[in-house]
Order: sequence, then structure tokens, then C-alpha cells
Amino acid sequence: MGEVITLFTFKINGMTFKFTINVIIQWIIIALITIVCIILTRNLKKVPGKTQTIAEMLVGGVNGLIKSNLGESYVGLAPYVGGLIIFLITMNFTGLVGIKAPTADYSVALGMALTTFIVIQWYAIKKIGLLHYFTAFAKPAPFLLPINIIERFLLPVSLSLRLFGNMTAGAVIVELMYKWLGSYGHLAQLGLPLIAHGYFDLFDGAIQMIVFMMLSIINLKVIAEH
Repeated sequence: MGEVITLFTFKINGMTFKFTINVIIQWIIIALITIVCIILTRNLKKVPGKTQTIAEMLVGGVNGLIKSNLGESYVGLAPYVGGLIIFLITMNFTGLVGIKAPTADYSVALGMALTTFIVIQWYAIKKIGLLHYFTAFAKPAPFLLPINIIERFLLPVSLSLRLFGNMTAGAVIVELMYKWLGSYGHLAQLGLPLIAHGYFDLFDGAIQMIVFMMLSIINLKVIAEH
């Protein structure tokens, strides 16, 4: 679901691998985030400079978010949550530079949701143990076992569809607006679309990141403390 543009393909042992524009965009985003992280964390000092102060504020903010919502014992999850926030917000903001958000491609949204699902299950097992993890499916009553299993595995479906649906809707509305205003001339496209970009790319993009992130950590707490 969502428009997919294949840039190039290659075959290995009869298997065809396709590289879509969304894959390339994600690689570029990962490279940019890596460069920024290197810049912010090089030459760390006891008395922080400007770049180190920014890095410490970001780390402290994510740690505070985890502690306030999950508790001190979950602070080990902070690196993943921080990475999730930065990666999602960057992908959602690509519309500001005229590039359709990769999260408007369902395969990207599903990939993010499945990664988060695996991290949640792994962290929960690490925290409460394998036996407790599996016996919790039969709580508070054994007859709820099928429902609990279905509910657990619906998490990546709901996360991915929510992210994909909202980002796709925004992209479609902005695209239709450009086409409609384009019929009146190129100058007509300079005003109203800016407001649409401000809402769908900035505001809605940030909201979808927050919703995805909060649902992820809340589900982790529910699973780990069931």
C-alpha cells in the first residue's frame, strides 16, 4: 500500500532484490543522523560546550521520559526510544523538503512496528523471564489465553496502520491541494500549501511520532508487569 518507486534492482542466486526510493531515503536519513550524533558526541568534556550541551539535553530528555512513564528500572530502553523518536520524526518531516514521507509507505510503517514489537517482547522477557512471559498469556483467567495471544500480535498491525494511514492521508491531501491550485497557475501554489505543510508535515508528523512512541512504551510496561 502506498506508491512505491523502484530505483534499481539486482539478482543474487536467482533472487531479485528491489531498492525503492523509500529505502534510499531511509539510508540517507540514517547517514545524516549518524553524522549528527558523531558531531554532538566527539571530544566530550567534563565542562560541556554548546554541542555537548545539546547532546546531554537530548539524552536527559529521553531518560526523563522513560523514568516518568515507565520507572527507573526501564531506563535501559532509553537508547531505543531515543533512536525511534529521531528516526520517525525525521522520516515524517521529509515532506517539508518536497519528498513524500517514507512512513506513507505501508512496508516502512510495518517494518517500524515489527521492530518495535520484537524489542518490546525481548525487553519484557529479559525483565520478567521466559516462564513468566508465557504464563502471563493465561492471566487473569486461562480461558482468556486466545484473546491475549491475538491482542499481543495485533500490536504491530495497529501501530503500522495508524502511522501509515495518517501519514498517507496528509500526503494525499497536500498533493490534491497542489493539483487544484496548479489549475490557477504556479503562483497560486505558494500560499495555502505552506499552511498544509505546516499542519500535515510538522504538526501531524510530530503527533504521529509521539503516538507511536507512547503506545510502544505503554505496551512494554503492560506486558512486563502483567
